[in-house]
Amino acid sequence: MGGYYYLLHFLLVCFLLHVHTSHSMNQTCNPTNLEALLAFSSGLDMKRARIVGWDPNDTACCSWTGVFCEFGRVIRLDLSNKSLHGSISSAVTLLDDIVSLNLSNNSLHGQPPEGLGHLARLKILDLSMNMLSGVFMVSEDGFPAIEVLNVSFNQFTGPHPAFPSAMNLTVLDISSNAFSGDINATTLCITPVRVLKFSGNEFTGEVPAGFGRCSMLADLSIGGSGLTGNLPSDLYMIAGLRRLSLQDNKLSGSLSENIGNLSQLVQIDLSYNRFTGFIPDMFGRLRKLESLNLASNGFIGTLPSSLSSCPTLRVLGLRNNSLSGEIALDFSLLPRLNIFDAGTNKLSGAIPAGLGRCAELRKLNLARNKLEGEIPESFKNLSSLLYLSLTGNGFTNLSSAMQVLQHLPKLTSLVVTKNFHGGEIMPMDDIKGFRSMQLLVLANCALSGMIPPWMQSLESLRVLDISWNKLSGKIPPWLGNLNNLFYINLSNNSFSGELPESLTRMKSLISSTYLRENASIEDLALSIKKNPADKGLQYNHVSSFPSSLILSSNLLVGPVLPGLGHLVDLHVLDLSWNYFSGRIPDELSNMSSLEVLNFAHNNLSGNIPSSLSKLNFLSQFDVSYNNLTGDIPTGGQFSTFSNEGFVGNAALCLLENAPCSANAISVGTGNEGTPAMTYITMEVGFAFGILIVCNLLFFAKAWRAAYFLAVDRFFDWLYVMTMVKVNNLRRKWDGKDHP
Repeated sequence: MGGYYYLLHFLLVCFLLHVHTSHSMNQTCNPTNLEALLAFSSGLDMKRARIVGWDPNDTACCSWTGVFCEFGRVIRLDLSNKSLHGSISSAVTLLDDIVSLNLSNNSLHGQPPEGLGHLARLKILDLSMNMLSGVFMVSEDGFPAIEVLNVSFNQFTGPHPAFPSAMNLTVLDISSNAFSGDINATTLCITPVRVLKFSGNEFTGEVPAGFGRCSMLADLSIGGSGLTGNLPSDLYMIAGLRRLSLQDNKLSGSLSENIGNLSQLVQIDLSYNRFTGFIPDMFGRLRKLESLNLASNGFIGTLPSSLSSCPTLRVLGLRNNSLSGEIALDFSLLPRLNIFDAGTNKLSGAIPAGLGRCAELRKLNLARNKLEGEIPESFKNLSSLLYLSLTGNGFTNLSSAMQVLQHLPKLTSLVVTKNFHGGEIMPMDDIKGFRSMQLLVLANCALSGMIPPWMQSLESLRVLDISWNKLSGKIPPWLGNLNNLFYINLSNNSFSGELPESLTRMKSLISSTYLRENASIEDLALSIKKNPADKGLQYNHVSSFPSSLILSSNLLVGPVLPGLGHLVDLHVLDLSWNYFSGRIPDELSNMSSLEVLNFAHNNLSGNIPSSLSKLNFLSQFDVSYNNLTGDIPTGGQFSTFSNEGFVGNAALCLLENAPCSANAISVGTGNEGTPAMTYITMEVGFAFGILIVCNLLFFAKAWRAAYFLAVDRFFDWLYVMTMVKVNNLRRKWDGKDHP
């Protein structure tokens, strides 16, 4: 019976709206309003606008796009998202019966007319997502009827607007502008305001006292606005506050236990600030809390056990703090947990088996802690898990971990870098899952063995990084048959043999169109924003990895395959520190997207193809320490490369020298016998000099002693300098954050 009631109610509302719309369109437009609308449109570029009507010869203005009338007078003007360009004419202020004005999501510029504040009936004003600038002017008696005002995502400057006469203001959104100065909380709280969004501005000073007077405030957002100092005590007195977002400021001090007074809180975001001390264990009173983000601060101590008393908690972000101790939460009481991010802390002990009871968990990040032990068997139950990062811990038994994790049907990203350092072997058998895997990183784990055959069934795989291990054997040909794979890093292993031809036929590297058409539906972030001092990952999403084939520091032999030139969408090709031989193929000039080309420390010979100068995006080129000869190509990007990328090739002409061909011409001119006589003379002079030195050292005792003392000092100096360099390199290597 209730269903029929709601259906009838819905049909009645639709009928009334239809009648009202038809009535509005059939009305005769008020002449004054018609004139105002035409004058308003004269300040706009209407040619590209997606609108109907708005013609001087059409007097039925109530039927125009975005115009809504009542008794022939305009009461609502909605031209949002219509590709409008130009400025807002003051003629719009002549629509003295207008209640709602929405010009959002266009390309309007200039300063809005000051007369907007004198529209006595205006309740809703939305100018967001434009290019408006200047000071947003509000007089003492301006906007008397305003309820919702949104000027976000513009370029307004000066102090933020306040509305002392607006007794009905409930929503004020001025985020993402350039408002500056202090925040006047006292003036803002005169009205029954419920939503204040001030994020993304250029305010100075502290979060002001006075927000406690906003008794109706439910949403306060002042993120990314340069605020400093401690949180005022009256902030914890807003009983109805549901969302508190103060992220990405410079706030400091400790978090007060009075936060437990905000029993209606649904979301807290204090991330990327400078808070210190312990996280207060007061969350048992926040029974409605759904999201807590305290990432990138200086919090210490253990995880508050009272977090287990938040049954609606969905997001728990504690990343990049100094939290320690075990993860002592009762996850059986957190059935709705969706994201648990506690990476980059000092947490220790084992992963609690209870985490496997969080059936809705989609992202789990425990990277860069001091955790140890094995992956719990209960992880088989995490049927919703998409992303798992365990980088930089002390986990063991990779074989068991893969046996457990293969049961997760939705797992798309697995990152376990810097674990399993006990000399483990890459699991080879009994792995049949991971069919949804898109990103697999098993780097820097000291793994031995070969690339396992079960990886050839990972048809969705897009990123594979198994670098910095002790893997050996040949690169399997089936690797090139994984059509979605566009980032391959096998560097710093002991792979041998020649490159398989299949690598020259990889669909995702031949056509970016193929990669886009087969892209994942959801691209989870690999890392959230970090503090400036934290180097972290360069690429934050799977889609932001550059198309790469990185095979450096192995034992690979044979030629550089000419077919690699088919990989026109490849950005990075690194074959350095191997044993490749033969010529650099001219076909590589077809790799039009190439940015990095590294062949250093191989046995390549012949010339550098001049056609490589066609690679317009090439920013790094290194062929040092090979057996290359001839001239270095000129023009294009080669004019920007230094000699460092060419050294170690004895017969290659460096950039500051004249071309080899020019040197050959100069040597060959004049008397043909001159070069031979010159060389004979030089050899005779060298032998004579050696004979004189030997006689002096044999007959002159003082000279002989001085000579050998100098030789001893030289080799002592050479030894000291060599050890200093080696120690410096070792320290840099130990401190380097390998994948």
